[in-house]
Amino acid sequence: MANEQIPQPPSTAATPHRPAAQEASIAGMAHRWLHDLIGTLWSLLTDRPVSLCAASVLRIGYGLLYLVFLVREFPHRDEIWGPGSPWTPALAQQLFDQTGWNSILLLSDSRTYFELCYVMALLTSALFMLGWRTRAMSVLFAVVVTSFHARSIFMTDGGDNLILLMTLYLVLTACGRRWSLDARRNRLKAARAGDAPEPVRSFSAQQLHDALTTLTTVVHNCGILVIAAQVCFLYGSAGLYKIQGPTWGGGTALHYALNLELFQPWPALSHLVDDYPLVIAIAGYLTVLLQVAFPFVLFGRLKYPVLTVLLGMHIGIAVLLGLPLFSGAMIIADAVFLPDRFYAFLPHLWRRAARRTGMRRPAPARGAGSVSVPPQGRPGEPGSKHRAPAGQRGTALTTGLTPEQS
Repeated sequence: MANEQIPQPPSTAATPHRPAAQEASIAGMAHRWLHDLIGTLWSLLTDRPVSLCAASVLRIGYGLLYLVFLVREFPHRDEIWGPGSPWTPALAQQLFDQTGWNSILLLSDSRTYFELCYVMALLTSALFMLGWRTRAMSVLFAVVVTSFHARSIFMTDGGDNLILLMTLYLVLTACGRRWSLDARRNRLKAARAGDAPEPVRSFSAQQLHDALTTLTTVVHNCGILVIAAQVCFLYGSAGLYKIQGPTWGGGTALHYALNLELFQPWPALSHLVDDYPLVIAIAGYLTVLLQVAFPFVLFGRLKYPVLTVLLGMHIGIAVLLGLPLFSGAMIIADAVFLPDRFYAFLPHLWRRAARRTGMRRPAPARGAGSVSVPPQGRPGEPGSKHRAPAGQRGTALTTGLTPEQS
C-alpha cells in the first residue's frame, strides 16, 4: 500500500494557452482576410479602367442633351443668359462676390462677345459628344456648363444641378476610350502601324509611362465611383424625404402634382391619368420603394428590372410633368450601373430582334469557293438529262456532287 501512488488531477498549466492560440489564429485569419480584401480593391482600382462603355454613354448623353438644350433655348438666349436678361450682369457679379461663383459670360458686356460664347458653347457640346480631343473638350464642356449655370442661377432646377455635377465628374474619367473620334483615330493609327515594333524607351521613360497609365486608371475609376455614389445618394435621399411627407404616405402626392398648372404641358392628358386614383397610388408607393431600395440592389441581377421601371418612371415625368431635361439627366446617369458586357451584348440583341421582325434578312451562307450554279433542266422536270457545261462538270467533280445534287 505504501507503494501505491495517489492519482493526481490533470494538470491545468496548458489550459490558459488554448484561448491565446485560438485568439492568435482568429487574428491571423482576420489579418489575411483584410490583406486579401485590400489587395483585391487595390487591383480593382489600378489594374484596368472600369465601365469605359458607361463613361462613353454619359459623355454622349450629356453632350447631346446640353446641345439640344442650347438649340432649344436659342431664341431666348438673350433673356436667359445675355446682356438683355432681367438678371443683369451687374446683379450677377454682386452675387458672385458673395458666393464665389464665376462665369465666362461676365468677362464682357458686349453682345458680340455673348454671341461668340454661345456659338462656342454649341461647338464645345458637339465636339464633346463626338469625342474629339476628349480630354481638352471635357474641361471646356465643364467650363461652359458651369458658366451658363451660374449666369442664370435662379432659373435652374434639379436637372441643371445634376448635369453640372456630372460634367465636373466626367473630367476625371477616360470617357473618350469608346465610341469616339479619338478611339477611331487610335484604331487607324494602330492599323497603320501594323506589326511594327514599339519604340524602345529608356528605363526612366518606361517608369514614367507606367506611372501615368496607373494614375489615369486610378483617377478614372475614382470618377466612376463618385458618379455611382452621387446617383445612389440622389435616389436614396429622395426616397427618404418622400417617406416623411404625408401625401406620399397617403398615396396622393402624384394627384396633387398632376393638378399643378405649372406641371401640366398637356392638361387633358394629366386629367386623364388623374381619373385612375388606384394607379396613381400604386405608382407613388412603387416610386418610394424603388428609390429607397435602389442602393441595395446594385450588386445583383435585380438591378435590371429596377432600372427598367425607373426608366419608365422618368419617361412619365418627362411627358406628364413637362420636365424633359431632368428626366434625360437621370436616365443618362442610370447608365453608369450597366456593365460593359451589357453594352457589348446590345448589337447582338439588335441584330436578333431585326431578324425576328423581318427588318433584316440574314445573308445566305456561301461556302468558300462556291459558284452560282444555274438550274439544271426545265421547271417541273427534275429528272432532266441535259448535259452540264464543262465548268459545272469540274465543279461537280471537285465537290463530289452531281449537278442535280448541287
